[in-house]
Amino acid sequence: MTNDEFVITHCVMLRLVFLFAALFAVAHAHAVELGIDALEKQNFAILEGKRVGLVTNQTGVDSSGTKTRVILSRTSHCKLVALFSPEHGLDGTQLAGRYVASRRDPVTGLVVHSLYGPTRKPTPQMLNGIDVLVYDMQDIGCRSYTYISTMAKCMEACGEKGIEFVVLDRPNPLGGIRVEGPPVESRWISFIGQLPVPYVHGMTCGELAKMANALGWVQPRCRLQVVEMHGWSRQMTWVDTGLRWVKPSPNIPYASSPFYYVVTGMIGELAGLETGVGSSSPFEIAASKYSDANRITNAMRSLHAPGVTFSPYSQGFNGVRIRIEPHNDSNLTALGIHLLALLNASARPDLFARSQGEKLDLFFKSYGSASIRDAIENGTAVPRIVASWNPSISRFQSMRGQFLMY
Repeated sequence: MTNDEFVITHCVMLRLVFLFAALFAVAHAHAVELGIDALEKQNFAILEGKRVGLVTNQTGVDSSGTKTRVILSRTSHCKLVALFSPEHGLDGTQLAGRYVASRRDPVTGLVVHSLYGPTRKPTPQMLNGIDVLVYDMQDIGCRSYTYISTMAKCMEACGEKGIEFVVLDRPNPLGGIRVEGPPVESRWISFIGQLPVPYVHGMTCGELAKMANALGWVQPRCRLQVVEMHGWSRQMTWVDTGLRWVKPSPNIPYASSPFYYVVTGMIGELAGLETGVGSSSPFEIAASKYSDANRITNAMRSLHAPGVTFSPYSQGFNGVRIRIEPHNDSNLTALGIHLLALLNASARPDLFARSQGEKLDLFFKSYGSASIRDAIENGTAVPRIVASWNPSISRFQSMRGQFLMY
């Protein structure tokens, strides 16, 4: 290498170093401080001298990636005595709906009580010797994702036992503005719809906890504290936070996955549909064996959904592949109902007739009502179905305002 070549190479390398340093600085400047980060900065003041139980999984990490259970086990300010894990288990590897057994955590050596095994709610025995139960898990912002149901059940157990409940707050990856979808009727309240909120609620876990506690959605009420984030605002989706995405469950692998889950997660409960679950593109497909891919694609494109595109999908099943921009203005839940109506129209027998017993009930629980079957089978226009959600959304919007922290 000549001297000139060396100088040129050296200059290029220096420029790259400065570029990466600048990019790092920008990312760092915009990073969000999580609830666990704030707790650390406060020297664990609210946990001082207390015996702590922690509801967590692999998503319970601080902004540098250190596990919350490791942080709490190392501090001298409190004593971590037990762990509690949700659906998908402590490591988030179990598939949806699979039984999770209690076990011992190899990281901390503590017993991990499963809240997706024989019980969904901590028993009084599990809470013996605990002064405060701390919740730190990443939710995805959709009612049917069970982590907020686990939170509600834990709040209820703490209220019954008279112990404190602390939420270490985290961002809603869908942002804090999007509110859409059907309500849940009291008959269909279940573990995949524990709280009476719209399908997409636009709140953080901490905000939901405050709302549920104040309005009596959990009984008896508990002694609640929420450790707030810093630097997060409602218009932020996950890509704006500067945080690394840790997949909450096997089929939510990407920071974009919650958007796709909103569109197809609900309709995917019905038999005969392909949504990409189990593949490298979970929830990014909506197809059936009975449909015409081009017809479905053209129909969805005709909606002109902002920030959402559709392309034909034909790999054993026929339908569409979906692409969603993080800052889209589309009603994603409504797009799912449009897809349901189109895919159902070509199925013989229809999707509801194919989905009997528990599977059909699971869909109704996810939607929040059985009325959707009659609406689809009677050919009710999807815009009319979507419009029927508006009164409950308006009521919710007016109610939630006092509980918003950001």
